[in-house]
Amino acid sequence: MKYTYEELAGMIDHSLLHPTMTDDELRAGCEVAKKYGVASVCIKPYAVKMAAEILEGSPVAVGCVIGFPHGNSLTEVKRCATELACRDGAVEIDMVANAGKVLSGEWGYVEADIRAVVDEAHSRGAIVKVIFENDFLESDDDKIKLCEICERAGADFVKTSTGYGFVKGPDGKYSYEGATEHDLQLMREHCSEKVRVKAAGGVRDLDALIKVRDLGGARCGASATVAMMEEAKRREAAGE
Repeated sequence: MKYTYEELAGMIDHSLLHPTMTDDELRAGCEVAKKYGVASVCIKPYAVKMAAEILEGSPVAVGCVIGFPHGNSLTEVKRCATELACRDGAVEIDMVANAGKVLSGEWGYVEADIRAVVDEAHSRGAIVKVIFENDFLESDDDKIKLCEICERAGADFVKTSTGYGFVKGPDGKYSYEGATEHDLQLMREHCSEKVRVKAAGGVRDLDALIKVRDLGGARCGASATVAMMEEAKRREAAGE
């Protein structure tokens, strides 16, 4: 393979965010993350403490979403949620930017919102990934501006999507793209090397994960972890 199993597993933030997931399913997801040696779990705020207990002593980090999935919480609520998540054991924070404020061009608000979470997380030893939700954004200019803001605010990652940014079309049906090659290339190009890029949404097999890495992505949110990592094991064993 082009990359080792360990390199690919080290890209994955195992996503445990579906709204219907039960506590038993969240516990099982944490065990999956341990089994395959992925970078982290990305879990709901109320379940952070549980995940931290399950993953204690393992190399798998605990991540938590903030303002998920639409980023519309008050800035102080996001900051407080970050404080509580870190207290419960989160060392990675995936916060959602306020898409409405982005589309309104209220860049001062957007930057202050991101900076509040970054400062809180960093003060507690956690890193921050800022989710753009690119399906909601109208232009590449908005995405580029967000990259610049994240850089100034000290974010550690920029991230394409939540996985839940469904867009209602004229026919009333909802669609979703998630991480696209175009957006990954754009975000990598407009951030310095100190800000890494995370893909999320639509990466469902090993070849897609490899493509993310080829395009400069350092992390990938994934719910299809088992299928991807089993395929990685198979290919590595076969010398492919």
